[in-house]
Amino acid sequence: MTNQSKKAQAQAQAPVNTIVLGDVEISRVTEWQGAFVPARDLVPDAAAGTWTDNEDWLAPHHLETDTGLAVVALQTWVLRSGGRTILVDTGVGNGRERPGSPLFHRREGDFPARLARLGVRPEDVDVVVNTHLHGDHVGWNTVGVEGEEDQWVPAFPNAQYLIPAEDDTHFGPDNGYGNGLREDDRLIYEDSVAPVHRAGQAVLWQGVHRIDEHLTLESAPGHTPGSSVLRLASGSDRAVFVGDLLHSPVQILDPDSNSCFCLDAAQAAASRRRILERAAAERELLVPAHFGGAGAVEVRREAGGFALGRWAGFDAG
Repeated sequence: MTNQSKKAQAQAQAPVNTIVLGDVEISRVTEWQGAFVPARDLVPDAAAGTWTDNEDWLAPHHLETDTGLAVVALQTWVLRSGGRTILVDTGVGNGRERPGSPLFHRREGDFPARLARLGVRPEDVDVVVNTHLHGDHVGWNTVGVEGEEDQWVPAFPNAQYLIPAEDDTHFGPDNGYGNGLREDDRLIYEDSVAPVHRAGQAVLWQGVHRIDEHLTLESAPGHTPGSSVLRLASGSDRAVFVGDLLHSPVQILDPDSNSCFCLDAAQAAASRRRILERAAAERELLVPAHFGGAGAVEVRREAGGFALGRWAGFDAG
């Protein structure tokens, strides 16, 4: 067996696991996990000591101590709530032109097969939530049309796609695809967002959007203009899916530290503090988009700041 075949087999056997909060079932589907960029480049505002003082638990799932690279995951959260199947963020996708992101450029993976192992067929998905419109959150919104180059259609033909209106404006053509700062932003919108609009499946929302009795979307701007979080409240259980509000657990310890991808630093830090305050007060399980390891963690107040509590029951992979 070739190294490539062994790698593909390992990916196909990667764990997909599930927990239940109240009446909502949550499954984690990891598209990719590994070393990404230098940790201090990913969260440049974090003090060097925040990394070094916590190496014992940051490694190996959040930090490679020998290389200094941050370890992250690309993952989708599959929620079953009120008889519906809901996807939270859709990863990178296959066959995308992403010249500014070598890790994502023309990537090929087995994400549909991983969904299928959960018993989720494309036609079964009722709602797709894009917490924001960065390329690693919208890629599987669409799939290519066989035999047609650069032709994309919604991957989930029966789904309603919930898209933050502010992000749609910022990254859309009327604003020059994010003011033309990155060529990838135009490519992302054209292959992963515009086809959803053309199919009539996009729903733009602002402020607060209630999905069902358990799930509510709320704006949390800063990382992008429309960056959002999804709150879960069912029985006594609480969780908040925070997208890219946090890229690394060090941002819980130092919540004013933004990632290098945050567009409005002050606004992002304010949103992060607000969400962490509420998560600690209401005992919400914090579910970021990119945490490796167990993927989700409780947060608590400690000495005027925040500390990590218990990790969720997901397999660390």
